[in-house]
Amino acid sequence: MKVSAIQLPILLGNRLHNVTTMERMVNDAAAMRPDVIVLPELWTTGFYPRPIQRFSDLDGDSIVKNMSRLAEKYMVNIVAGSVPVNRNGKIYNSSYVFNRSGHLVTTYDKVHLFSPSGEAKDFAAGNRAVTFMLDGIKCGLAICYDLRFPEFIRKLALEETSVLFIPAAWPIERILHWDTLIRARAIENQMFVVAVNGISDPDDNDFHLGGSSAIIDPWGEILAQGSTNKLEGEAIQANLRIAMQYKIHETIDVFKDRRPEIY
Repeated sequence: MKVSAIQLPILLGNRLHNVTTMERMVNDAAAMRPDVIVLPELWTTGFYPRPIQRFSDLDGDSIVKNMSRLAEKYMVNIVAGSVPVNRNGKIYNSSYVFNRSGHLVTTYDKVHLFSPSGEAKDFAAGNRAVTFMLDGIKCGLAICYDLRFPEFIRKLALEETSVLFIPAAWPIERILHWDTLIRARAIENQMFVVAVNGISDPDDNDFHLGGSSAIIDPWGEILAQGSTNKLEGEAIQANLRIAMQYKIHETIDVFKDRRPEIY
């Protein structure tokens, strides 16, 4: 599975700019013929303008139509980061996944809302974990703050997830946490992690997105990593050799050696 992670340069509250930039960067990434293209969290808006209702997508109609078109056009699977979606009068931080034919594969609503920023005051929390198949490979989704809950990621691992996609809007002042946690989740769960952060100019947004997107193998090796200061954005690519996961399971079988009856 060849993956392209797009570290978008995001302007707070400027949907037109962000969507235009996304389409250009998806076009460029598609030229490299990846199997999957991945976007960051809240890429249409940044994290996040208020009131978020003004920037939300009613029932996800706009994002589904646009990303379905791009997936079909380039014949590529797309993990479309996340966007604010107004569903039944509630706003969700929602991720959509599309296959090469442009069909919607699954939707995931962010489960863990970031209390220090008051995210729960503006968004409703999701209530389920999600796994899905892309090109015959089992994948999972987590969004940003979900990363800090290892038991949530372990649930996905126990469902035999091979690739975990993590769209995020992670600030530069906590980028050490990001770098550490995404590698830890890959190592402890023996899965590939595709962690995609946005990047932003500190002069344009008090919430300075820190970049440092990364593609990590189940041994914790970084296959590709984005910059923390390339403000024009970039795409990183790596080829995920899924068979490696099985070899690591044979080397250190943490799932066989677990003692869940104790904890």
